[in-house]
Amino acid sequence: MDIVAGALQLVGRATTEARFAATLLKARGPSVAMASPQRMLGVARSLEAYGPVAAAISLAAATTPEAIAIIDERGPITFGELDTNSNAIANTLIDDGFTAGMSMGILARNHRGLFEAILAAAKLGARTLLLNTDFAGPQLVDVCEREEVAVLVHDAEFEAIAGAYEAPLDRVLAWTDADSPAPRTLDDLAADGDPAPPPRPSRKQRIVLLTSGTTGTPKGAPRDLALSMVIPGGYLSKIPMRAGRVVVLAAPAFHAWGLLSSSIALGLGNTLVMTRRFDPKFTIAALEHHRADALITVPILLSRLLAAGAEEFDEHDLSALRIIAVSGSALSPELATRTMDLLGDVVYNLYGSTEVAYATIATPADLRAAPGTVGRPPYGTTIKLLDADGNPVPPGESGRIFVGNSIHFEGYTGGGNKETIAGLMSTGDVGHFDAAGRLFVDGRDDDMIVSGGENVFPREIEELLMAHDEIDDAAVVGIPDPEFGARLRAYVVRAPSASIDAEGVKAHVKANLARYKVPREVEFIDDLPRNPAGKVVKRDLPGVEA
Repeated sequence: MDIVAGALQLVGRATTEARFAATLLKARGPSVAMASPQRMLGVARSLEAYGPVAAAISLAAATTPEAIAIIDERGPITFGELDTNSNAIANTLIDDGFTAGMSMGILARNHRGLFEAILAAAKLGARTLLLNTDFAGPQLVDVCEREEVAVLVHDAEFEAIAGAYEAPLDRVLAWTDADSPAPRTLDDLAADGDPAPPPRPSRKQRIVLLTSGTTGTPKGAPRDLALSMVIPGGYLSKIPMRAGRVVVLAAPAFHAWGLLSSSIALGLGNTLVMTRRFDPKFTIAALEHHRADALITVPILLSRLLAAGAEEFDEHDLSALRIIAVSGSALSPELATRTMDLLGDVVYNLYGSTEVAYATIATPADLRAAPGTVGRPPYGTTIKLLDADGNPVPPGESGRIFVGNSIHFEGYTGGGNKETIAGLMSTGDVGHFDAAGRLFVDGRDDDMIVSGGENVFPREIEELLMAHDEIDDAAVVGIPDPEFGARLRAYVVRAPSASIDAEGVKAHVKANLARYKVPREVEFIDDLPRNPAGKVVKRDLPGVEA
């Protein structure tokens, strides 16, 4: 029986790989067939030697070397230049003593240097640690020491933070706005190194992503980049990105969502337009100027984009925009609907985690039919809802969300893993399916508040509050209470010129939800504390105990 099950599993994986390979070829278009056999041989060598990240850029460099890969604040850089620059950077670091399996830490905002470093790390066979730009010095040191970072690549603006860590091999600037005598820059390494492909490393690149870290020190979630079509294929089966277009990146590329989307976009031969800091007016202007096909962002930045007002959009022609892909934090039903009402049915919402990769993707049709949904799983992915004992919950009921696919991570670098049951991995969320099989996330498993014996998930209340015309943002937490165990406190960001008060907030909840879900306290603040992925860091709310 085990032999039969194993054989069926292999057949299933092969079928999935073949299906997603066809999806990827369809998205890539005819440019692959136009490349010379010699160039395609080089791509095959790159794939075998360095893995899929470097091979994706090598493919674009082989088919369209003069095409623009990235436009940032320094201007354009072609795929050919991106490929040879990363070769030279890798070769310089090899001369400095970097060997396969060593760790490279990267602390950078969205610009060419971030991608040059990631590509160079692929060609070195490095463990590639993507660091959070919100880190404080002690947190950066702790993570770099835990991950044994040999080379730290960082933007000059993080000098005070990065300088606290003594990198054994080198510190390198990825971006600087002024001449800096030390440390060296990526440009220096590219100028000094041989632009030929580096020798084949003894191991493939491993990306170490950090968990979002809304509580405690982020954990390292390593991911081996196997020669698999599952991640790009599943993504492209739901989000119809195509080759040779322009994609505006308005999400942090050090985060799993930004890295996934930007890597797929570049691998398809698209031009990525980006700026180091999000600017709504720049983003809208860039969408128009470049006739952008897609916008990659996170919900909080999408909300800020729409806050520019309908008149701002009326002044720009965004008719080329086919895709607004969002992930990283919860997309509220109100924001999804408002975006599509303004810009058309172009919103795609990916739900997943650093540990499981993607779980489901909602299409515009899903979001119109059920605005709060996170959609359905792509082919090859299984979602099950389990109770506290690991048993499936009855149809229509909420349960813990478990995901089955071939792209789970392998456990945290500091030890430990996500709960796994029968090959399915927990996302840490609780959710339910509707009658059409669409998944809805009710909240974090550990966010559930027990108040007066009733179970409350804050997300339902938060989404209701954010749908109010006078409320821009909201978060709900549980505060210890001697009588009820916990009482609900709402933190509310008023819309400009709004006059809603605490009693108005409570009345709105009371009119729409059960009485026990009405916050007993309401506090008005200017902004909610969020991490770069857009998730609310509730421990940083005033009056909340860490």
